[in-house]
Amino acid sequence: MSDKRVASITPPNRAYPRAELEEMMQRWLQANVDAEKAGDWTRHLGPFYADHAIYSWNIGPNEEFVATGRKEIEDIAIGYQMKGFEEWEYPYHDIIIDESRGTIIGFWKQRAPYRRPDGSFYEIEGIGGSWFEYGGNWQWQWQRDFFDLGNAKDCFFQLAGAGVLSPVVKEKIHRQAKGQLLPGHRRLHPQLSGFQKLRNTFAIARIALMGR
Repeated sequence: MSDKRVASITPPNRAYPRAELEEMMQRWLQANVDAEKAGDWTRHLGPFYADHAIYSWNIGPNEEFVATGRKEIEDIAIGYQMKGFEEWEYPYHDIIIDESRGTIIGFWKQRAPYRRPDGSFYEIEGIGGSWFEYGGNWQWQWQRDFFDLGNAKDCFFQLAGAGVLSPVVKEKIHRQAKGQLLPGHRRLHPQLSGFQKLRNTFAIARIALMGR
């Protein structure tokens, strides 16, 4: 991530009335419920982003998703990225509001519509959430999501084994497996060479097997 990108999500000293931030979050939570029911995040959530908003999340040590501007957010972040997940639910379970800086952190789950043999729902374990900066006018300036990547991968392995992944999600996984970047994705560093990958694999294998 460039220095400019880091600066763009540094919380400013921009105070807002707590009542306004609480109202913003209530509107947002209701819009999320409506989006889940309709399977349409673009229509219900798009109006909550400022024209110059930034939406991002990390996807491991060398990959980042960034959508810049409301149109990219609507087209990619809550458009393309949500394809194949129309029946998933993302219930919030805790919210922290800092009115002195105009920022909010919401913690949520990622729950699939499919059940395990024991009757429980498949869901991504660990901590997941969104960090928002409010910019007035009932819109976000930026949103930074975070989730447990290891648990996300494990959940998708389980869903694949159960045979319930949608065709569009399978296609996304196939593209990623071939080393293709999905829309909005970018590398953080140059790719490792084949020699470097092999060296690192042998090094960690030696440590695991021999303790050195």
